[in-house]
Amino acid sequence: MTQINIASVSLAQPLEEIADELGRSFAEYGFAVVRDHGIPQDLIDRAEASSKQFFALPDAVKREYKIDGGGGARGYTPFGTEKAKDADVFDLKEFWHVGRELSPGHNLAEFMAPNVWPEEIEGFEPTFSELYAAFEKAGARALEAIALHLNLEQSFFDSTIEDGNSVMRLLHYPPLGPDAPEGAIRAAAHGDINTITLLLGAEEAGLELLTKAGEWHAIDVPEGGLVINVGDMLERLTNGVLRSTTHRVVNPRGAGAHRSRYSMPFFLHFRPDYLIEPLQSCVSVDRPQPAEPISAHDFLMQRLREINLA
Repeated sequence: MTQINIASVSLAQPLEEIADELGRSFAEYGFAVVRDHGIPQDLIDRAEASSKQFFALPDAVKREYKIDGGGGARGYTPFGTEKAKDADVFDLKEFWHVGRELSPGHNLAEFMAPNVWPEEIEGFEPTFSELYAAFEKAGARALEAIALHLNLEQSFFDSTIEDGNSVMRLLHYPPLGPDAPEGAIRAAAHGDINTITLLLGAEEAGLELLTKAGEWHAIDVPEGGLVINVGDMLERLTNGVLRSTTHRVVNPRGAGAHRSRYSMPFFLHFRPDYLIEPLQSCVSVDRPQPAEPISAHDFLMQRLREINLA
């Protein structure tokens, strides 16, 4: 199997020094790893503890926070609901979603439902509100580096993500039981819908990406590192220059199969009314056929229907 060279950079460095290394990695693999991302470790620890407390609640209690008709955008999504596009069986996971809070009179309020918060877990709301803001800040900085790599103004993405429909997911992959469906894995091969994804909790083995050569490779993440990957919206905007790569979370072997796995991805989105129109600088003789313009909201709904969440 060929070796892969995913970028691993410090987000505390001047962006001009890391922009092209990140861009190369996103163009080739769709993934990069960043250190010094600015999300405090004590906040991460508190969030992980709160997440574990929630998922340890009785199933009946958790299901009280399932919102029918909401496409899973807020609150609880039970085990065995989400299914990767074109997959035959459901993923072996349950999750909780925290989204952006907008005032009722906001012009984008129709696209973003209010959050719900579990009353059973003390400090849940302030902890995850703080983590959501920290993820946003790290994501905005990563996008500034991407803008520089694409020879855009460093602030190009600021207006595209302002009041964006970003969602933070608390994920629990339970221990694998003998009743797991044949062929099911923790997260089947999929691409992310959004602009970029920032993932905490990927240190434990299982996350793999599919290379251009068609080989699956494990992603090695240092303790406290943040994995960032390109989503379909950014791939569309860049006319395929930056790749939204198929990835999966495979089932562990041995003792790992009997442990829960927890992680916290942040799906950073454009604003719902942002028109995703391929950048002219990314259209060339080699890439001559850009996709039709589509609003971020319409693109999201189209894809949510494909994965059984809308």
